Amino acid sequence: MAYTRIDHETKQRILDAVDIVDVVSDFVTLKRRGANYIGLCPFHNERTPSFSVSKARGICKCFSCGKGGSAVNFLMELENMNYGEALRWLAHKYGIEIQERELTDEEREQDAERESMLAINDFAMKYFEKTMAETEGGRDIGAAYFRERGINEKSIEKFHLGYSLERGNGLIEAAKKQGFNEVFLEKTGLAARGDHGLYERFRGRVIYPVFTLSGRVVAFGGRTLRTDKTVAKYVNSPESVIYSKSRELYGMYQARRAIARLDKCILVEGYMDVISMHQNGVENVVASSGTSLTEQQIILIRRFTKNVTVIYDSDAAGIKASLRGIDMFLAQGMNVKVLLLPDGDDPDSFAQSHSASEVENYIAENETDFIRFKSTVLLRETDNDPIKRASAIGSILQSVAVIPDQLVRQVYIDECSRTFGMDDKMLSAQIAKYIALNAEKNYKDIQRRDAAETIGGVDNVVADTLVKAVIPAGDRQAVVDESDSEEKLRREAYAYLAPFERELLRYAVRYAPMCVYYDQDENGNPQAVNAVDFISGHLEIENLKFVVPSHQRLFEHIVRRMNESWPADVTANEDAIKKDMTKARAEGLESIRQNGRNLEEMERLEMQLGQRLEAEAEARRLEFYRTYMAKAMCWDDDDEVRKLANELCSDRYELSKVHTKYAKVETEVDRLFELVPRAVFELKDAVLNIRIADLRRRIKNLTIEAKNGTLSLSKSEVDSRLNEMMRQMVELNRVRGVFAHQLGERIVAPTRLDRKK
Repeated sequence: MAYTRIDHETKQRILDAVDIVDVVSDFVTLKRRGANYIGLCPFHNERTPSFSVSKARGICKCFSCGKGGSAVNFLMELENMNYGEALRWLAHKYGIEIQERELTDEEREQDAERESMLAINDFAMKYFEKTMAETEGGRDIGAAYFRERGINEKSIEKFHLGYSLERGNGLIEAAKKQGFNEVFLEKTGLAARGDHGLYERFRGRVIYPVFTLSGRVVAFGGRTLRTDKTVAKYVNSPESVIYSKSRELYGMYQARRAIARLDKCILVEGYMDVISMHQNGVENVVASSGTSLTEQQIILIRRFTKNVTVIYDSDAAGIKASLRGIDMFLAQGMNVKVLLLPDGDDPDSFAQSHSASEVENYIAENETDFIRFKSTVLLRETDNDPIKRASAIGSILQSVAVIPDQLVRQVYIDECSRTFGMDDKMLSAQIAKYIALNAEKNYKDIQRRDAAETIGGVDNVVADTLVKAVIPAGDRQAVVDESDSEEKLRREAYAYLAPFERELLRYAVRYAPMCVYYDQDENGNPQAVNAVDFISGHLEIENLKFVVPSHQRLFEHIVRRMNESWPADVTANEDAIKKDMTKARAEGLESIRQNGRNLEEMERLEMQLGQRLEAEAEARRLEFYRTYMAKAMCWDDDDEVRKLANELCSDRYELSKVHTKYAKVETEVDRLFELVPRAVFELKDAVLNIRIADLRRRIKNLTIEAKNGTLSLSKSEVDSRLNEMMRQMVELNRVRGVFAHQLGERIVAPTRLDRKK
């Protein structure tokens, strides 16, 4: 499939056929609640259902962890599929024949890069295996090393272990001979470029391939067999478009079935720990490969089980590592136990010196829950010092505080109460404080992350955004003083404008083709204006664009979809409605003719039939208009567009006031004529506030510089500039008054953009 992609018509057939409830039900038990369905989130551990599925809107979302989206997004998140794989899964489920189109040059290049990197990794793995099995150096050094470590041929084959010769560039030459481009040797990290050209990264090392869940080779780990301390013991593949070390666990491909069958995962540290345990019959074992445990790795384990036992060496470093990982597991709702091996042992040596039953019995008899483990580790270092003891207990309570399940948390509070001989109410109060502190920290982390995502990837936003997009061309003078750095103003402006843009974009993606305004044509006749045209028109008049790149990208996709696909799609929908209504009318009339008792009753029933079918057709038409763009963008093949669209379609919307009419609460759709224009004017007003704030800074700067005598301008020139800026200020405030009238309330400039210095 490197040169084709599923065409638009096929994607549309899949979209039309997919029932989000049907898809999610394959993975989650759902129960109906009102218009939606609800169940336990498959992305995180929870006892109270927070995963909501909207059949009408075709999306799902967990209102606890935030994951979800369209059916294709759901599959991509849950099953680690790429976009094409998710579409093919859905097509197979609904019996839709896949039609593919020729890729563009850019798409072909992107797909070819990924496939080439995976292909060259697969080639390299086989090359390393063959080198160890068939060359003298491979047998005498690589294979001999594994034999010395007690690894048999079956395990070597199972984990595809290999060896890279110490000298030469055999892999590079073999890959080129096979037709691989050396660019991909560099991108995968199999080779690197030095002063003398390309050289192999893993020379003189035994090789451990790293597999994804689907069995693709995405990386390698290489261990040197030298005793030279100046040589790094391990070298690993660098991060790339196919490999992220924070998302992979060594051995997960080989262990996944055993983990699911035994409902338990054993986490160790290194490659050999995993291999030796597997060889000894304990196959539900994976490794973090010497890196710090990450949230993504824990989530990967949780897909197969929520029970994990962490095995670490009994040295001080192992103990500290286990303490760091405990809270991460608890925060993900995992049931975590810890096992320390006897002094001098690691999982590799322990597995080599014991039988499978001995290993399993030792784990069962010696693994302990985190409270007992932390109590043993921390309290033995207190030396009966009350302050140290209080600190140790506080550390244990902090671990309890991150447990998301309230019932489980209470069980551990009771356990702590018994262990420490302390009142459970006092412990609960302290844990509540830790929970509040964690919530505050998480909120600040989210704010910092969102700010970074909003600003990230944009250079010189003060110049490019504030000046070019917001400040009129004739006013582009100095916009900052020495006390306000460009970075600071950039963050303020971005953070200020982003929520206004996001709200306006939310209406665009949800209600793009729906009428929000009536204009007049050249003959004075009323003309409906849809949401996208209304928003585009106002942005074009003011020569504005969304300053957040992802916002602008999504809006461009929406406009393009309306221009290119909407006319044909709406016509096809009307044809389908007409066909269905014609069939329903014919069936209804036939029933009336057969069952009508007299002409008068038949005429009445026929009129009722017409009214019912007309109402049904209008309801289908409205539903199509209401969900058209949301479904299209949530299924878009652009990852950035699809992600943002899913977020905007999943946002909960609350009316600021309860509007009732004949005891019926007005929905957002009922108020589009009010809400969309208001969102447009709120964004324009936000831009106006930035202009006013900037103008005030410039007036202040000019006044200070004139007073200090640092300007090369005459007094009359300074006065002239000040008068012009004051004139601009009057005009901006006049426009602001117009906006205030249009918005129906007084507009107050944000203090962060308009503060006193």
